[in-house]
Amino acid sequence: MRIVALNGISADMIDQVGGKATGLGAMVAIGERVPPGFCLTTEAHASREIPEADLAAAYDDLGGGRVAVRSSATAEDLPDASFAGQQDTVLDVEGTDALVAAVRRCWDSLDSERAVAYREAAGIDRESVGMAVVVQRMVDAEVAGVLFTADPMTGCRTTMVVDAAPGLGTTVVDGSGPVDHYVLPQDAPVDGPPDGCLTSERLEELRAAGRRLQKHFGTPQDVEWAFDGDGVLWLLQSRAITTLFPEPPRTPDTRMYLELGHIQGMLRPFTPMGLSLMSQVWVRWCERMRIPVDPGAAFGIVGIGGRLFVDITAFMRDPRIRHWLPQGMDVYGPRVRAAVERMLDDPRFAPLPPKPLPVRTALGVAARTAPMFVGGLIGSLARPGASRADAWAAVRHMRTHRVPGATATTGERLRFVTEEGYDDILGTDMIRATMPTMAGILLTVLPSALLHGVASEEELDHVLGGMPHNVTTQMDLALWRLAEHAREHGDLFADTDPAELAARHRAGTLPDIGLAEFLADYGHRAAAEVDIGVPRWAEDPAPVFATIANYLRIDDPEQSPARRFERSAVRARRAVTELSLRGRARRPVRGRIAAVAMRRSRELAGMREFAKFAWLVPYARMREQLLLVGADLAERRLLDRADDIVFLDVDEARAAVHEGVDQRALAAERRAVHARETRRRTVPGALLSDGTDVETLIPAEPAPEDALSGLAAASGRVTGRARVVHDPAGARIEPGEILVAPTTDPGWTPLFMTAGGLVTETGSTVAHGPTVAREYGIPAVICVRHATREIATGDLITVDGSAGTVVFEEKDGGPDMDMDTDTDTGTGADAGAGARPDADTDADARPDGDPGSGS
Repeated sequence: MRIVALNGISADMIDQVGGKATGLGAMVAIGERVPPGFCLTTEAHASREIPEADLAAAYDDLGGGRVAVRSSATAEDLPDASFAGQQDTVLDVEGTDALVAAVRRCWDSLDSERAVAYREAAGIDRESVGMAVVVQRMVDAEVAGVLFTADPMTGCRTTMVVDAAPGLGTTVVDGSGPVDHYVLPQDAPVDGPPDGCLTSERLEELRAAGRRLQKHFGTPQDVEWAFDGDGVLWLLQSRAITTLFPEPPRTPDTRMYLELGHIQGMLRPFTPMGLSLMSQVWVRWCERMRIPVDPGAAFGIVGIGGRLFVDITAFMRDPRIRHWLPQGMDVYGPRVRAAVERMLDDPRFAPLPPKPLPVRTALGVAARTAPMFVGGLIGSLARPGASRADAWAAVRHMRTHRVPGATATTGERLRFVTEEGYDDILGTDMIRATMPTMAGILLTVLPSALLHGVASEEELDHVLGGMPHNVTTQMDLALWRLAEHAREHGDLFADTDPAELAARHRAGTLPDIGLAEFLADYGHRAAAEVDIGVPRWAEDPAPVFATIANYLRIDDPEQSPARRFERSAVRARRAVTELSLRGRARRPVRGRIAAVAMRRSRELAGMREFAKFAWLVPYARMREQLLLVGADLAERRLLDRADDIVFLDVDEARAAVHEGVDQRALAAERRAVHARETRRRTVPGALLSDGTDVETLIPAEPAPEDALSGLAAASGRVTGRARVVHDPAGARIEPGEILVAPTTDPGWTPLFMTAGGLVTETGSTVAHGPTVAREYGIPAVICVRHATREIATGDLITVDGSAGTVVFEEKDGGPDMDMDTDTDTGTGADAGAGARPDADTDADARPDGDPGSGS
């Protein structure tokens, strides 16, 4: 079948007619007014021969005359990829010869430079894409435009947005003239301005159409439309708004959520199992402390878009707490703090009569935990060496804890993962491992308070450089030693693909460089390691080999990580001595206390990374058992592969294990959603329950000329070429380059060994990445909005980690292949499939996305 009428298209025909035609067919099927037309299917494109006779016959059946010819690729107008503006549409086509030429143009646009770049960014294989072409009757448009059933800029689901212009409506997209902008509330009456191009009645008609389409398609829609000269509304296209962050759970009142992951350098989505198990950590701790758990109360953990958010609504409305909230938001960065401050003035978060304080619960928790924690904290401060030794002993003990053996049933393994494994994460050994971490955190902030007005923040940062006993630093230096051993083997480790090296390691055919010993100590780690669904380095050491290859690029001994770390340590010890003398001279008592605190901080502050390192040990053992559960389910044909188990939540895994529920389709769907969310480049730090990204409501702060502003995270100043990286796996950083990333966690820190500086889009000054940057003496600026978009690989930039600025010295990086090339905002409007163009536009080929193109 090479030609099919729009009214003959069904939802299961997308492989034949493409996304655009499928959407049009769906609108026709539910009775919406759509310009009549037909579709030349992908069958014709596959043979690259235009069936001119069939095409001419269908054109004649349509009545001839002027038509719009529109691309409709099979990877177009999908829930996660709109392809707005990527393929061509040709308007005002008249005559068979012109129609054939227009079809050829649409076909050719499938391999245009912009379409190829878009597919690569979206992870879509060219071989999987076919091209159909839609031909529709033109509409004489009096006014045309775009309707969004949710606000595409803020994400708010309770308002609709309309952009409109007289005539064809091309100015809606190209910005060549004034555009009327309307915001339609969910329920309130619609009042059109008297001088606008849309009346209140027409706005109400558009709002009603938007409601129908969103209800039918089940997701917010980007709708192109046109009113003809008789005032008749024609719907020209409806597709999902692809850039909206997933909607939070529906609630009866408006709630405020803060995203937890970016504080710890985790912007990528959790797998469903990872999200499920992480949520249970809080619940189980509350149960152990005998704290009532109410999912709707303060600190309620909510999964949205695969990320962990915490509900702070109760704090926002509590008159005893709300005014202190902004200060507590400093850990999130300036824009999240500004978002909270803005919402405190919103009537929806007005203070309410406070609930009684849970004094009995608080006293009970204190009675059960205070002796252990206070005693452990005092012991760590008094005898740091013994405390560190005890923490390591706890980790060694956790490695010996019993796990289900070879004869265990699948049900027993799953029970270990979902129940017994938490005994290690929340047990006595973990408390022993946590004590020096708590002491280390205290000692990093105490000198700042004692030396306020005596020492600058930059000087105090120097005290934290080259910090000993940091397990992440020790891991990175151990990687450097592996690289030194690898130098003995020529180009094998420098030039061989990391995946191939990993395969050879598993086969036992690589030279011994000490990798087995390294994995025994650190194999439970990985980037995004807090997600149990992520493979550990012990399973897949390819990232380790990529880091080794990166280190082998260093040929200057002075730039070796070990030497850089030692220089930072020397500077830190010098700063301790200088500030101790200055402090005692200016404030004798506080200066002496500060001197002791700074020296003791050199003993304990590095241990602040240790608690996370420790709890990942039992977590990795839980993952091992989880994969064995998945292997059994795959053997029973309840999953397609063993690691599909991580795309189920706990209850779904239990249903498969105990009830034999086939979860293959669900796991495949979840895997696809996870892949889509992994490509998302920005995650809201502050989110309302109606979907509003609160940061979008805050005016952008003016930055210095030719500069970007962020948050100072590690002092110092460095100039170098930028290297934009979205994923540390296989990433390459030339010595001295400045790493520009969405965020960082310990899995990224091996890249710090060669980087000259660090710039991230999110994060916290107390998070792992900036902490390690300070210890390496690497200047760092975090919370730089859209850094990976504004900065391109190769740009010469100056990072001032004291001022919190990134200055462009030379903007010559060109297109960055590591950057997200998908700039689609879901706003690409062909607001007039068939809308009549201006009189001087004759069969004008336009990029798909022109509001008059009907694309």
